[in-house]
Amino acid sequence: MHKAAIFDMDGLLLDSERPIRDAWLQVAAHNGVGLTEDIYLQWVGRREADIKAQYGEFFGPKLPFALACEQVRALVSQRYAAEGYAVKAGAVELLSWLAEMGIPCGVASSTRQAEVQRRLERAGLRDFFAIITGGDEVTRGKPHPDLFFLAAQRLGVEPHHCLVFEDSEYGAQGAVAAGMAAVIVPDLKQPSPNTAERCLAVLPSLNQVPVFGREWFL
Repeated sequence: MHKAAIFDMDGLLLDSERPIRDAWLQVAAHNGVGLTEDIYLQWVGRREADIKAQYGEFFGPKLPFALACEQVRALVSQRYAAEGYAVKAGAVELLSWLAEMGIPCGVASSTRQAEVQRRLERAGLRDFFAIITGGDEVTRGKPHPDLFFLAAQRLGVEPHHCLVFEDSEYGAQGAVAAGMAAVIVPDLKQPSPNTAERCLAVLPSLNQVPVFGREWFL
């Protein structure tokens, strides 16, 4: 039985992965960098620091990775500063159901903690969560388990009693590495068969979770 739920944010609770992807592709094209969607999909679910470590040189000397990040943030902010990101289908209903069941919820996102707070506040979701953890609070990001260990510690729940909801393969791998069960709700990219087999379920949307939830939580 699971005593707590841990959620990713981008692509799972908020429809933010597509706008961020589009901004990266636009910034790269504007600066003459041949960033493709296939390459970008290798980044989904990872921290900026980890992306920089592995792919920073891809942008070349004319566009330092830090500058690319600044331009992407500026572009996204310009487009979504007023209304924020749309909430994904089934998110509010699921979080409300878990609150009624007395299941504590937390967020473990690769995004910086302050930005996670801001996005959730703007989307009206912040009050559903007892704790928030961000990618800038750990040394190693997803697919390492560090972020999930931190979330479990702050929730006061043993890792093996936590059920994680993720949209990305890296996130699911990190949750499993932490000894947690994982449910994937894919957004931009389907998980590999190997990762899917290690998860409790792969669902088309959060709307399906309550169908199984009584087995998972009660």
